[in-house]
Amino acid sequence: MRVIPIASGKGGVGKSLLAANLSVAFAQRGMRVVLADLDLGASNLHLIIGHRKPGGSLGSFLSDGKSVFANIVADTDIAGLRFIPGDAEIPGMATLKPAERRRIVRGFQSLKNNTDILVLDLGAGTHQPILEFFLTSSTGIVVSAPTVTAILNAYVFLKNAVFRLMYTSFSKGSPAFKHIEMLRKTENGLRMLYLPRMLTELETVDGPSVAAFRANMAKFRPRLVMNMLDDPKDSEVALKIRRSCESYLGLSLEHLGILYRDGIQDTALASRLPVVLYKPAAIISQGIYRIADKLIAAVEEEEDFTTEDIDASFEEAAYEAESDFENKMEYVEDLLHSGTLSQGDLLETVKTQQIEIAKLKKENNFLKLKLSRAITQGYRP
Repeated sequence: MRVIPIASGKGGVGKSLLAANLSVAFAQRGMRVVLADLDLGASNLHLIIGHRKPGGSLGSFLSDGKSVFANIVADTDIAGLRFIPGDAEIPGMATLKPAERRRIVRGFQSLKNNTDILVLDLGAGTHQPILEFFLTSSTGIVVSAPTVTAILNAYVFLKNAVFRLMYTSFSKGSPAFKHIEMLRKTENGLRMLYLPRMLTELETVDGPSVAAFRANMAKFRPRLVMNMLDDPKDSEVALKIRRSCESYLGLSLEHLGILYRDGIQDTALASRLPVVLYKPAAIISQGIYRIADKLIAAVEEEEDFTTEDIDASFEEAAYEAESDFENKMEYVEDLLHSGTLSQGDLLETVKTQQIEIAKLKKENNFLKLKLSRAITQGYRP
């Protein structure tokens, strides 16, 4: 059973949309799929796949210590797809205790004999339960949009995932564990992280622990999906995340693909249908199918994944951004010529995008101001 955790540094970047539609795409390819809503405290994944109000959920499973995990795995109207609802109504669901997390993981493991792919839709942010579920696979997916805050939060998520991996690699009480605990309690603490230099320092303190961490890092190969693109140039911002991960974390990041912003997904949601079912030929649906096919073709624990392979993944994503944009423009032209889309509709779309651009400019100026103040005050990120 392959486990595919899907996370994001911030909400609103289309993480749940990707998780739901990828699961449907896998099922359409003949895979036995289970989709789990682990966005606990804000569980609404059932709305995207059109699942009726669930009878059992992760919340009810945890609140009743005698519940059987298999009883909360529900069939859906989509052939090959089963669903595990979360729970937004039980207080405390967003902050799971370690014993509760272990119980959920054991439940997932019980599915392995009749499941090909388990997709985990995780909550946004960097809380410890989210990081631990993300690290249940060495090749989890991080979703980002091309905005400044989304990119920054995607990098912060990956940085925290690396540190969580470090904590689990170092045994409690070891010299290396004590050293990073000491760093964490200093003024800037682990925010000052430059991992390659830090590991060199730690090797003088505790070589075996660092060797264990390096072995785990060699297997850790997260994947990036850039969502909500409006222009092919938006795909270029993925390089910023890649460079930061390589320079500051010693982490290789594979680019899995891009998806354009498309209002059709809102219409699909209102219809209680995944967009790949509502309109399979839409540009966004084709992008999701493309990502699903890449994942099916990939080997879960792929060895000898080289820098050239990573370069190729980024080059392929840039090509996909150009190709999908051309197809999108051709589609708009067809709608205009057929009379389905009026000039008034087109003008309204342009106005909406201008408003969005104005918001992004304000957000960018605000972040520049904060950065300028931080530099003036002597803060080093």
